[in-house]
Amino acid sequence: MVSRKVRRALAGMAAATLVGSLTLANPAQGNPNNNSVRKLTKAVTLQGVLRHLDAFQEIADANGGNRGSGLPGYDASADYVAGLLEKAGYKVTRQPFDFAFFEEFGSSFSRVAPPPARNYVDGTDYDLMDYSGSGDVTGLVVPVDLNLTPPRGSTSGCEASDFTAAVAGKIALLQRGTCPFGTKVANAEAAGAVGAIVMNQGNGDPVANADRYDLFAGTLGAPVGIPAVSVSYSLGEQFANTSGLQVRITADTTSEIRSTENVIAENRTGRTDNVVMAGAHLDSEPDTAGINDNGSGSAALLEIALQMAKAKTNNQVRFAWWGAEEANLIGSTFYVNSLSEEQADDIALYLNFDMIASPNYMFGVYDGDDSAGEGSGPGPAGSAQIEDVFEEFFANRNLPTNAADFTGRSDYGPFIGVGIPAGGLFTGAEGLKSAADVAKYGGVQGEQYDPCYHEPCDSLDPVGDGGNAALYAQLDGMYDLYGNINTYALDVNADAIATAVMTFAYDTSAVNDVPRSPGKSHGAGKSEDAHGQALL
Repeated sequence: MVSRKVRRALAGMAAATLVGSLTLANPAQGNPNNNSVRKLTKAVTLQGVLRHLDAFQEIADANGGNRGSGLPGYDASADYVAGLLEKAGYKVTRQPFDFAFFEEFGSSFSRVAPPPARNYVDGTDYDLMDYSGSGDVTGLVVPVDLNLTPPRGSTSGCEASDFTAAVAGKIALLQRGTCPFGTKVANAEAAGAVGAIVMNQGNGDPVANADRYDLFAGTLGAPVGIPAVSVSYSLGEQFANTSGLQVRITADTTSEIRSTENVIAENRTGRTDNVVMAGAHLDSEPDTAGINDNGSGSAALLEIALQMAKAKTNNQVRFAWWGAEEANLIGSTFYVNSLSEEQADDIALYLNFDMIASPNYMFGVYDGDDSAGEGSGPGPAGSAQIEDVFEEFFANRNLPTNAADFTGRSDYGPFIGVGIPAGGLFTGAEGLKSAADVAKYGGVQGEQYDPCYHEPCDSLDPVGDGGNAALYAQLDGMYDLYGNINTYALDVNADAIATAVMTFAYDTSAVNDVPRSPGKSHGAGKSEDAHGQALL
C-alpha cells in the first residue's frame, strides 16, 4: 500500500536472481469441481497461500531482501506468478511500462556559514524529497520569489522567469504553493541551481493548518538532477532572513526511469463483455520483502486463481498483479489508462486486496456506500453491493468488520476514477489499533495494525529483521503469527476473497443489473451464493 510518506531507503542489494533455485513444491492445480463458493473456499487452504509467501521470501532473500519494482526481486516475483498461472491454463499477459524509480541510500543537510554551523536532523529538521538527484553541494542560499507576508500566497519557482542569474551555482530557496514541487525544482535546475530547498507555505492558521507550517515529506514526481530537501516554514523563513547563508546538501540516491510490468491472467470461459477483475500489487517497498504489504494479497489471489482455474464461469475472470504500486499506483493506473472506453465498459467490477494479514489486524471492508462517513465519499454505483457480499460473508461467520475508507492509497483508485464499481479487503497499515478495535478483535491497543509497515522487518522474520521482539512475542501469544503474517486473518480473508470472486464470476446482477447467464456452465446448472445456498 502506498504510504502517506513515500520514502525509499535501501542499504544494498544483490544483483542476481535465481528463480530456478526455489525448492518449493509445486502448488496444487485447480479441480474442475471447484465451481462454487463452498467448494472453492474448501480448496483454498492456508497452507496453499503460505506456500506462495515462502516463495516470495525466498525470492527476496536471493535479491537483497526486497521485491521492489525496477529491481531483480520484482522480476523474479513476476516470473513466479506468471509461470504458475500459465501452467494452470490461464491466458497470461505481461504488460510492460516505464516508471520513475527512486532509492535513497542516505543524506545530510547542514548550515556552513555564517556561524554557528549546524547539522540538521533528517526527519526532524529536513526531509530528502523523493526523486531528488544525487550529489554533494555547498552554496549560498538564494530566495526565489518568496511571499512571507500573510496570507503568504506563493507561486515561488512556478515560472522560469522567477529565477535570475543570481541562482546559478547556488542553492535555490523555494516556497510551497500553486504548482507541483517537481516543477519548482526542475525550473531551479534549468536556471543553473546546484541544489534546492522547498520550505512549507505558512498559510492559514498555524494550529488548524499545521500541515502548511510543519516539516513535510514531498515528492518531485519524476527524477531531477540536483539534490532537493524540504523544510518547515519557520526554518525556511529563518533561512530567508539570514544574510550570506551557506548550506551543504548531500544526497546518495538513484533517481531514474526504469521498466517493470503488470501480470494479467484471464480464464478462457465466460462473457468477455462483463469481466470480473480482482487485483493485488505484487511489488514491495525497495527495502522490504513485502510479506504483508503486499505478499499477503498477492499470495491469496494467486492461490484462488490456481484453485478455480478449471471452473467454467459465466463471466470472464481477470486477475491482476500490479507493479509499481509503491511508486504511486503506477501499474494499475497504466493499465486503466490503456483501456479503450469500450474495454473499460466491459469490466463489471474490480476487487482489490492490499495487506490482508496485518499482525495486529482488523477486518476492513471497503465502504462502498460511505455509510461510515469517513470523508472520501462512496465508490461508483454498484460498490455498495460489492461491500454487501463481503459483509454477508463476515456476518455468516459471526465476525466483526470495520469500514475501510476509499482513500485512494491502493489500486482501486484508478478504477474508481473511471466509474468502475470497486471493493475489497484491508487489515490495516500504520494506523493505531483503538480500544474499540481491541474489543472486537483482540490485539494490542495503541500499536500499529502492521508494526513493520514499510520497514525491512515486513518479512517472515520480523524480529530478526529489526522488529519489536517484545511486541511480536505479545502478538504471537494472542494470535498464530507466521513472520509478519497473522495466519488467522489471512485464512479468513482468503475465504472472503474466494467467496466474492466466485460469486461475481457467476452473477454480477446485483452490481450492474447484467442478467445472470442461463445454461449449465457450472456443475448441473447451479451455483451457490455466499451462504452456500443453490442459485437456480
